[in-house]
Amino acid sequence: MFQKGCLFIVSGPSGSGKSAMVGSVLKSLPNLKFSISYTTRAPRGNERDGVEYHFVSKEAFESLVRDNALVEWAQVYGNYYGTAKKSIDDLLAEGSDVVLDIDVQGAATIRNKRPDSVSVFIMPPSYQVLKERLERRKLDKKYVIEQRLRISCDEITRYKDFDYLIINDELSRSTDELRAIILGSDCRMERRSESAKRILETFGGLDANNS
Repeated sequence: MFQKGCLFIVSGPSGSGKSAMVGSVLKSLPNLKFSISYTTRAPRGNERDGVEYHFVSKEAFESLVRDNALVEWAQVYGNYYGTAKKSIDDLLAEGSDVVLDIDVQGAATIRNKRPDSVSVFIMPPSYQVLKERLERRKLDKKYVIEQRLRISCDEITRYKDFDYLIINDELSRSTDELRAIILGSDCRMERRSESAKRILETFGGLDANNS
């Protein structure tokens, strides 16, 4: 029984663990697809173009903005990030669920434009733990880490705007919670009502009884 896919927004401060959680959940839920964002920043670590991000020039990104091809875009830490409308809509239309791993600013924009989406905020257990995670991954210079921590002090207060909150103090448990949210959302009444009506028809229609 076909139903349109659901859009999931996963957001939180840099270093909260959202990307690791999303990556793990994607491996275990075959109907869940990842929406690859566009960015003008350079790849970090083992990131690959077309896998973690579409890495593009500033000129190419600005062309996407002019063409109204992005459902949201923002400048974060001096680089542009954006989410393509078509890639999301095509996946949802074919019945796939779609997950976005996105910054807090971009999440707010998409929640406003897509009120039927399900939003999840990933919170670190403390400021100190977040600082240690950013330092341990060794992807940024010291001044960039300090900038990320300053911004996180504002981002962390936005958790109340989201549908769900996960406190990521232990990665495997937090990943299980994210997976449970995604699976549970598919069982919401508004998602299953059309399927229920079709089942009722096999029992003689909406007025069927047990006699």
